[in-house]
Amino acid sequence: MCRLFAYAAPQNGSATSQLGDAGMARMMALAQLHADGWGWSAVNGAEGAHPIVYKSAAPAGDGAAFSEILSQEAPAAMVHLRWATLGLPVKESNTHPFLMDGLSFEHNGSLKPISLVRSLLSDTSLNGLQGTTDSEMYFAMIRERFADGWSLEDATVLTAHLLRRHFPTSSLNSVLLSSETLIVVHSNAANRLAGEDLEEASQFELPAEHTEDYFALRWHRKSDGTVLVASSGLAESHWQAIPAETVMVVTLSDCSVRMIPITELALRTTETVG
Repeated sequence: MCRLFAYAAPQNGSATSQLGDAGMARMMALAQLHADGWGWSAVNGAEGAHPIVYKSAAPAGDGAAFSEILSQEAPAAMVHLRWATLGLPVKESNTHPFLMDGLSFEHNGSLKPISLVRSLLSDTSLNGLQGTTDSEMYFAMIRERFADGWSLEDATVLTAHLLRRHFPTSSLNSVLLSSETLIVVHSNAANRLAGEDLEEASQFELPAEHTEDYFALRWHRKSDGTVLVASSGLAESHWQAIPAETVMVVTLSDCSVRMIPITELALRTTETVG
């Protein structure tokens, strides 16, 4: 499981400035539990510029790198704190965000059995995997549909719809960043933390809502037009809940927002999803 944060702004900013002092304090509190690596991805604002990624398998609280990277300015960026699941190794190739084909991607959830996820991928995608996580496979599924000619948002909706059919109780919450869009999937099937995870989390002083509604995603538009998206524990209580089973698309050029129900494209397309 993981914590997600992203923003899209009309001008340069940083994750640090967008979260503010209180938000960064919540981030560092959450990093005590989500201590299996961290990552950051951003676009620099130049037209057509692809995302860049910096990540580490070390805890965010180790050293100054985390704070330094989150202070880098960009008009759009996302941050990931990892709490490793499925017994998957803690190593850089398993750390989010993943970067491939000019796209970056991060996920909060667990798709199991992982063998089923693998069975949904082409041989080409399987051969291109750099790590062993279900999350990277989820990302590959989106890219397969994008390569087939679907728009990036439609490829994301179709993939979420397919995965929901195969994994009815899993969280598909994710953030995808391209040169043009920030795409957020909120599809968590009303998931809750397992008992052993709740016990581990209870060892730390964590922000409100983190444990009670772990897979919630909220968003907020600031007065300057900036759009913020965050997991519970990072999001503030007055932010809007992203509707369940929805893909949120933020256009980077104007920070406009569209909400697409995950079932919508599946109902109006003739593609066989399965």
